Amino acid sequence: MSLQYQIIPVTSYEQNCSIVWCDETMKGVVIDPGGDVQLLKQAIEALNVDVVHMVLTHGHLDHVGGTEDLAAITNATIVGPHKEDNFWLQGLPNQSERFGFPHTEAFEPSQWLNEGDVIEFGNQKLDVLHTPGHTPGHVVLFNQEAKMAFVGDVLFKGAIGRSDFPKGDFDTLISSIKTKLWPLGNDMRFVPGHGPESTFGHERQTNPFVADKMPLW
Repeated sequence: MSLQYQIIPVTSYEQNCSIVWCDETMKGVVIDPGGDVQLLKQAIEALNVDVVHMVLTHGHLDHVGGTEDLAAITNATIVGPHKEDNFWLQGLPNQSERFGFPHTEAFEPSQWLNEGDVIEFGNQKLDVLHTPGHTPGHVVLFNQEAKMAFVGDVLFKGAIGRSDFPKGDFDTLISSIKTKLWPLGNDMRFVPGHGPESTFGHERQTNPFVADKMPLW
């Protein structure tokens, strides 16, 4: 058995929505369904995945904008992020207007996520880490056996998430990366919220924000 995934960039922000599934049972989850619901629906049907959960890494509109519509189509439950991001979810109508997105109503998930929680689908699972800094309730999802992590906007290839949003904090973000992500191992591959995949080991060597030995400028 193995963990499978497909990345579907959505919205004008090219946010990496991930369809993740168990190849034995075809049960799966959708991580950060930010928009383009019909595109995601077609992909789910083409893959023949039975989606059981919508999983949210944090409350920003480009990551959650299509959640309720896609949950209704797939009959999936909404889980995540950590409850500290509730103010972002409650502010979705304002976010929609401010960033020129389709109107998105405020909502709450069926379940908030905490560090140590486990999301199960078929014979696969994703473990949860609470990783504040970009937003206070941001979570990261990982599968140690598959060496895969889905890190939202905490870490990117060659960059890190913004920390200038309300309740964001640069030092907290750096701490989340170094104390929560690095211990998962250098060979852990990750899907960021935007842009190409990478590994934690590659970022520890080359990322100018969080490399073990900071490069000389």
